[in-house]
Amino acid sequence: MSIVNQLMAAVLAVLLGLVSGSVYLMSDSSKAMLLNQLESHGQDTATHLGLYLAPYMLQEDEATIETTVNAIFDSGYYQQIKVVNNQGQELFSKSTPPQISEQVPQWFVDIVKIDPPEMTREVTSSWNKAGSIFVQSRAGYAYEQLWRGTKQTFLWFVVLSLLSIVFIHFLLRYILNPLKGVEDQAVALSERRYVEQENIPKSRELRRVVIAMNMMIQRVKAMFDAQAKQIEEIRRTAYQDDLTGLANYRSTQSQLVERLDYRKDFGNGTMIYLHIADLQGLNQKLGVEKSNNFIKATAGQMEKIAACCEQSVIGRLTGSDFVLLADLTNPDHLQRELNTLISSLHDYYRQLHHDSRDAQAPVYIGTTPFREDCNASQLIANARIASEQAVTDNNHVHSIQAQEQEQQQQNSWHQHVSDKVSRGDIFLQSQPVYAVGNTEKHLQQELFARILNQENEPCMAGEFISVIKQLDLMSELDKTVINKAIERLQKGDQNTFCINLSNDSLREDGFYNWFANAVRNLNAPQQLQIEINESSVLNNMEQVVRFRQQLKDSRIGFGVDNFGVHPAGFAYLYSLHPDYIKIDGSLIREIDNNAEDRFFVRSLSTVAHSLEIQAYAEHVERNEQLNVLAELEINGSQGWVHGRPVVLD
Repeated sequence: MSIVNQLMAAVLAVLLGLVSGSVYLMSDSSKAMLLNQLESHGQDTATHLGLYLAPYMLQEDEATIETTVNAIFDSGYYQQIKVVNNQGQELFSKSTPPQISEQVPQWFVDIVKIDPPEMTREVTSSWNKAGSIFVQSRAGYAYEQLWRGTKQTFLWFVVLSLLSIVFIHFLLRYILNPLKGVEDQAVALSERRYVEQENIPKSRELRRVVIAMNMMIQRVKAMFDAQAKQIEEIRRTAYQDDLTGLANYRSTQSQLVERLDYRKDFGNGTMIYLHIADLQGLNQKLGVEKSNNFIKATAGQMEKIAACCEQSVIGRLTGSDFVLLADLTNPDHLQRELNTLISSLHDYYRQLHHDSRDAQAPVYIGTTPFREDCNASQLIANARIASEQAVTDNNHVHSIQAQEQEQQQQNSWHQHVSDKVSRGDIFLQSQPVYAVGNTEKHLQQELFARILNQENEPCMAGEFISVIKQLDLMSELDKTVINKAIERLQKGDQNTFCINLSNDSLREDGFYNWFANAVRNLNAPQQLQIEINESSVLNNMEQVVRFRQQLKDSRIGFGVDNFGVHPAGFAYLYSLHPDYIKIDGSLIREIDNNAEDRFFVRSLSTVAHSLEIQAYAEHVERNEQLNVLAELEINGSQGWVHGRPVVLD
């Protein structure tokens, strides 16, 4: 219960006590007043009867006495009237049981006791004592008057109390509103959001509390910013080229091996290998500073091509060599991008080389198509050979083209994949994620979509994913996988299934409504988890934040896949706040042998845990890696050390 509600409850209790006490005191006062009225009324009646009946009482005229008493008694205000002579003998008496109106509840009668006094008047006539008259007023009249007054008083008190409560409620909310702001700050701080109150209250105590809370938030924010900057600096030092900001040789090689040799989910694409010829001569001709500017311009142009791609791996291998693996498969599109790159570099080179307008940049590019059966080392070697041929031919671009037979086979494969996905003719494989140090604790099963090739044999994702992307069927594939997972969960499967969504689904506005309807009837929505690749998160942040809230409302888990390698860093964790992250396999592969990897992964784990986010490691293959992950306090592990993906029954 909030402090405002507690104060309101206390005020209400005081008001109820006040009302009860006031009603009791007023009732008691009214009761005493009514008894006085009954006493006065009885005394007046006895006096008046005595004056009138005195001669008749002296003569003991019972008929006249009876007639007179009946006339007065029938008015209904009396409970008993008795007339006696001077010897104490009763001349006439009339009484009625105490009658109380039905409007007066019995509980009120039981609580309030009213016993009207019997008033006596001695009667004389001609200085002779004629007798006495006894009059007792009716109690029912007093009950009726007292009940009416008590009820009206109570109703007025209730109305006034309610009005007072409403007024006090708004007054307390206004006074204690800064405390609500402090509460919101505390909740936001627990979610690593930093909210400061701009309106400082004037009351001394609340003012101090709000100022202290703002100062604490500023310090915590500074602490986490410093931590994030430190980790970013570590990442740049270990994995980025100092001059261009691109991935360095080691990081580029690791990412290519991860995507092409292990994950095999890149699909078809093109490897672009750019070589700057005679870099030493360029330094002598332009000077070191201008040469460095030219190298940075070259990196920037390659980044522009990468930005146009759905997925890419870009890096600087040596001082004069750059590589870009891009999902560009259209030769005309590729050629336009390369022509733009070469033209831009020529123009920039001429700006640096003032001696000649015809000078051309010593840049040579080799390209080779990537197919799923090609590994990273072979692909880089082929692209390097193509760039060397470009230098030999003195032609700025040399491309290795796919053979016509391969193109025909590719067209046939496209049709086959299209038919499979359109019919929903896919099957699922799964790979478990276990708690590090406890293989009995099963955290989730990641699902992978698979199809049969033209020989009815299962094929890996890399063999058909690129085709699905080209055919614009990724969203349909995602929906099929989700439906199959939901179907298994509805049949009572006790596993927690994890599904990786594509960029296409995130960018499709209708997908979110479809997903909400698909999971609406899930009996255990917490058994479903959605993962999104880190690059997709950063490229679609607005949609992902909205989708994250939708998942949270539906009690469905959310994670970031391939975490830790994107050059934009990980500051988005503070606003997105996923349930878990999966650290990219390129950072895990040599973690048992490389101190830099261990330090960086430990830093990522520390940041995640400070945000109450679980940290899992991908592509764990050796027990030595598991031992290191346990020391780094990683929560879960996934990879061939636990077994290869298996087909779901």
